[in-house]
Amino acid sequence: MADFSITNASAEDIRRIGGWAADEGWNPGRSDGQAFFSADPHGFFIGRLEGEAVASISAIRYGTDFGFIGLYIARPSVRGQGYGIQVWRAGMEHLAGRNIGLDGVVEQQDNYQTSGFRRAWNNLRFEGVPLGADALGDVTLIDARAVPFDRIAAYDRRFFPAPRDAFLSSWIGLPDRTALAAVRDGRLHGLGVIRAAGTAPRVGPLYASSLDVAIALMNALAASVPGSPVVVDVPDINKASVQMMERLGLEPVFEAARMYTGPVPDVDLPGIYAVTSIELG
Repeated sequence: MADFSITNASAEDIRRIGGWAADEGWNPGRSDGQAFFSADPHGFFIGRLEGEAVASISAIRYGTDFGFIGLYIARPSVRGQGYGIQVWRAGMEHLAGRNIGLDGVVEQQDNYQTSGFRRAWNNLRFEGVPLGADALGDVTLIDARAVPFDRIAAYDRRFFPAPRDAFLSSWIGLPDRTALAAVRDGRLHGLGVIRAAGTAPRVGPLYASSLDVAIALMNALAASVPGSPVVVDVPDINKASVQMMERLGLEPVFEAARMYTGPVPDVDLPGIYAVTSIELG
């Protein structure tokens, strides 16, 4: 009988999983693993067959009652042999008793439903070189790293169902990304991050109090990578964001179903113009 074992992933394993995600065409951020590992160091699992890493999953604990599944990958050579489902069960056990979210390929919705997940919306991936659009209003954009972190963390909590300070501080602080805060009358009205990735820089999160603020942030983030296509994962429930991406000339290239095992979290959905990461929520 083949020797198959599941353990917590090491930092080296996280880099390996990032490579697998790239092989799947998911365009992972180049330094995302550093931020991912800080979110929940015990929440990454790797399956090894005869000592060789062949399957993975992330099952991240946020706060006391929320979790998120991602990076669920079985290498092509072992698919259909039951190893993927074993790492799935390990991840779900790690999150037992929590409301769990995931972004899964639409074709797998029925399989996820058998594990208790229900669709809330789809995240549409848009890609292209932004055309730019006029942004009205008097919002000021500043480096988000210059804003006291407690304000950034409190603002993020409007859009995410649990605290994630360790992850967030790493996410906005890594050197291969630009993080901008939109300020008006001394208050935060938006937050956007763009990061280097394999095939095109990825934007996420993109939070904004209004369409004009979102456009201002998108213009500035795109300007930090002039002439480059960008990738943005947009919740289709936010029609203003979908229309904005189309207005900027970006085209949908992929979609994933956002699903939860419990109630859809009570967050500011109209303010989410792009999710942070389809891997970790």
